[in-house]
Amino acid sequence: MADTINADMGANVWKIIANEGDSIEEDGVVLILEAMKMEIPVMAEDGGDIVKIHVKEGDSVTPGQPLYDIEAE
Repeated sequence: MADTINADMGANVWKIIANEGDSIEEDGVVLILEAMKMEIPVMAEDGGDIVKIHVKEGDSVTPGQPLYDIEAE
């Protein structure tokens, strides 16, 4: 079963690093948010496979908005 990871803060999606279907290790960077000219990496809390990315580069996100789904190993 996949876990949905949500945004902690309002920001813009600056860069998506991982793609759907990719395997990622614990603490691997999935995407980078940008807020107030600061880049904030969003890292995987657990290793697993990226099932779905809910955002695209340039999107604005709000706190609690889904970013991606990961199926933990």
